[in-house]
Amino acid sequence: MSNRLQYESSPYLRQHADNPVDWYPWGAEAFERARRENRPVFLSIGYSTCHWCHVMARESFEDDRIASILNENYVSVKVDREERPDVDSVYMAACVAANGSGGWPLTAILTPEQEPFFVGTYFPKESRDGRLGLRALLEAIAARWQSGGGELRRTAREMTAWLKRELPQEQTGERDGDLPRLAAEQLLSAYDGEYGGFGTAPKFPAAHNLIFLMEYAALAGDKTAREAVEQTLRQMYRGGLQDHIGGGFCRYSTDREWLKPHFEKTLYDNALLALAYTEAWQDGRLPLWRQVAEDTLDYCLRELRSDEGGFFCGQDADSGGAEGAYYLFTPDEVSAVLGAEAGKPFCECYDITPEGNFEGKSIPNLLLNTRWSLLPAGYDSLRERLRLYREGRMALLTDRKILSGWNGLMLMALARAARVFSDRRYLISAQELASFLTGTMCPDGRLAHSRCEGTLRFDAFLDDYAFCALGLLELYAADYDPERIAQAARLAAALPERFADARGGYFSTAKDGEKLLFRPKETEDGALPSGNSAAGVLFHRLFALTGEENWRALAERQADFLAASAGAYPAGRCFGMLPLLWQRHGTKEIVCVLPDGRLPASFETVRSRWAPEASLLLKTPGNAAALASVAPFTAPMEAKDGKATWYVCEGGVCGLPVTEGGEA
Repeated sequence: MSNRLQYESSPYLRQHADNPVDWYPWGAEAFERARRENRPVFLSIGYSTCHWCHVMARESFEDDRIASILNENYVSVKVDREERPDVDSVYMAACVAANGSGGWPLTAILTPEQEPFFVGTYFPKESRDGRLGLRALLEAIAARWQSGGGELRRTAREMTAWLKRELPQEQTGERDGDLPRLAAEQLLSAYDGEYGGFGTAPKFPAAHNLIFLMEYAALAGDKTAREAVEQTLRQMYRGGLQDHIGGGFCRYSTDREWLKPHFEKTLYDNALLALAYTEAWQDGRLPLWRQVAEDTLDYCLRELRSDEGGFFCGQDADSGGAEGAYYLFTPDEVSAVLGAEAGKPFCECYDITPEGNFEGKSIPNLLLNTRWSLLPAGYDSLRERLRLYREGRMALLTDRKILSGWNGLMLMALARAARVFSDRRYLISAQELASFLTGTMCPDGRLAHSRCEGTLRFDAFLDDYAFCALGLLELYAADYDPERIAQAARLAAALPERFADARGGYFSTAKDGEKLLFRPKETEDGALPSGNSAAGVLFHRLFALTGEENWRALAERQADFLAASAGAYPAGRCFGMLPLLWQRHGTKEIVCVLPDGRLPASFETVRSRWAPEASLLLKTPGNAAALASVAPFTAPMEAKDGKATWYVCEGGVCGLPVTEGGEA
């Protein structure tokens, strides 16, 4: 018999609709019952593409005995962390505080007042190897609660009070221009020179850190930082983290060498990695970087794009009842698809062996291939044949939720690729995605967080607004439609209106959002940039493009907040260090004014040059009024002598206009 989750739109919640556990979705009904019946709340947070979430579900939540304990003693609540990042943020903070680390599935036991007194991650059904089992945990807590629960309630009050004290407080102090340098040094101190990446296993791509290091290397002239980025990009591509058959990247590597991934694929990782490889190509034009960027974007367009123009969340780590089975091959299987003559060299190229490198089968990779940069001609067609075979061999679950923030990151990646690769496919996809975000996801001018099965759910969070606005600004740099700037400005205006903390920075949730145990405020970058880091970049770019004082003031204040909150470890906020980096090395605003609709040859030269500190605007007779409405400083700029004319502004001062062929 199905439980209440059958009525939810979240694919993750619906995966648990037939559990014998009497699940509730997060909401007032669950906590009212807990108060009425004086029961603790068992809270389980996960997401649909998470391997260990599936393991815990199979072991425990599909087990009648565990279900009986939960149903008789608890009110059980399931949360999709992608749908409710606010709820996840609150209880993940408790988990990290209690255990020093966190992860998913996240397991918490709360009072009916939502206060946690026990928090952990994955629990096996039975205790083993010194690890507490879920059955023993549930029975012990149920007994203590039924005997009065006073100690558990005291623990909950103390933990809640501690969490509220640990919220980021007002930050003060002067902005330190050396913070970007210190952030780069801290990252490089953990750099793995042999295999790339930072630290040991597990290794995460953290593409926003690579983007920061690339821009730092360019502006500060640090060759070591650039070399670290290139080795990391190279090794991530060569390893099993990259799907050599179908394109795209898995979530992270479980080993130091990037060979054995955690097989889930997420939209945000692939969007950020496509952006990083595209930016790497901009400086040096190495063909490999473009190939990887395009393979990653093409994977997203093929397998994650919805008919509406938005992109789904990601694809599952598990397939065919096992982790990673979808991605594994044997030599016999390859030869059966490609034929023995083509199959043998293909297996040699991609390390597909009889003994295998993962549970008796092989993850295709190039780590042992000394000629990996010179793959034989025709291998693209061989990989495509294997991809189609793999697709028909077994199904791979796709989480079909559409999240506005992650789609904002995808818009950034598509728009950048459209511009620098001059690829109209990506431009059209980016424009369709922008229309989806500003229309379907924003029907009444207020951005929604999630859309699933045609239904919008939940108001957007801080990072949703910031990422979508950044995507629109990146699209402006591809199609030069001033409406993109206007759309981004409207989204950005919501930040000070609805998310601002009077003490500095921004809360993750809006002031009129659901009242949780506390209002989360994230300042550190994690798997993707924090909303506060993104806000700093957004305000800086809006000021550069518009020259408007309100954006300058917001950019300055947010830069001060990010600098002060960085403390002794600015490497934890590398995306937020970008505005400080640009300010330290100086920014340029370049305006090209055309007498007609024809672009001069110099425009493509300027547009294609990688200059992370520069912003480029285009003024034509057809868009002059629209551009002046969002960037008033461009209003007096004119084309001289009937020629395309360039204006370069630095530090708020514009130089003399220059026409094609010399000064005006």
